[in-house]
Amino acid sequence: MADTNADVKKMPFERAIEELETIVKELEGGKVPLEKSVEIYERGEVLKARCEELLRQAEARVEKITLDASGKPTGVEPLDVD
Repeated sequence: MADTNADVKKMPFERAIEELETIVKELEGGKVPLEKSVEIYERGEVLKARCEELLRQAEARVEKITLDASGKPTGVEPLDVD
């Protein structure tokens, strides 16, 4: 299964989340044969992990604007997400 999911490692967030939403709809529809359900569920797990990875990377890059005593912007610093 790893080979069939290799494309996910390079997939942008928007594409991964779109495919994940499609998988959820298919599974919720209940009309997918069991073997196919397991297959697309496994792909969904890989897509979910990719989305989480990309969100963590984006979160690490988010910065907040720092202000001086008078309220004027002085620059940026990493956002403390803890």
